[in-house]
Amino acid sequence: MSQLQRIAIAPSQLQQQQIFLTKEQQHYLGRVLRLREGDRFIAMDGKGKSWLAQLAGEQAQVLESISVETELPVSITLMVALPKGNGFDEIVRSCTELGVTCIAPVLSDRTLLDPSPQKLERWRRIAAEAAEQSERSFVPTILEPVTFSTSLSFANSQKYICVARGDSPHLKDCLHHKGQMTNDKGQETIVIVTGPEGGWTTQEVENAIAFGFQPVSLGRRILRAVTAPVVALTLITAACEV
Repeated sequence: MSQLQRIAIAPSQLQQQQIFLTKEQQHYLGRVLRLREGDRFIAMDGKGKSWLAQLAGEQAQVLESISVETELPVSITLMVALPKGNGFDEIVRSCTELGVTCIAPVLSDRTLLDPSPQKLERWRRIAAEAAEQSERSFVPTILEPVTFSTSLSFANSQKYICVARGDSPHLKDCLHHKGQMTNDKGQETIVIVTGPEGGWTTQEVENAIAFGFQPVSLGRRILRAVTAPVVALTLITAACEV
């Protein structure tokens, strides 16, 4: 079962035990993956449900519902100040593999990128592909970019902002003392924020603290804007994986 290929489908594609494949999915299954009529694969709706399916022309027959236990026991929202270039593509890909629940791109005072709507579509597609590849049952939510000041209102969460300099405690030491903050599904929730090239401004850090964020360090070295989110997610995963 674990060796079967996975594809993400929209819930609306599943009707009466039939999966109506899009032209892109037909091409991917037939031309890229070289699946033939009668071959099996796993379809996932990105919201926690997966099915064993069998290819049948332009459709697929659902054979059975299956359980995929690959998700973290915590809900992680990653807020990332958008880096320049295409660096956010790799952040989305890597952090999806690591188990992030939601990624919120933010525009900080030092952000240079002004993303287009096409960028958001691309990031969501990358998240879906990474979720398929890493055998996840959920595709992370990628929110529309907002300014940093409007993205700080997270209730009932452990909240951390990563800062590059100063004497803030290391994130790994803060995660050893988990709080009892949960979401409506009963999961512990963590919000982690990483900064842009050049780091956060003093005012941005002060604003985050005012909203209940704890400044934390990711180590003594200065990390690139595309490296810090991956390090933060890795530390959280190592602390919370069961």
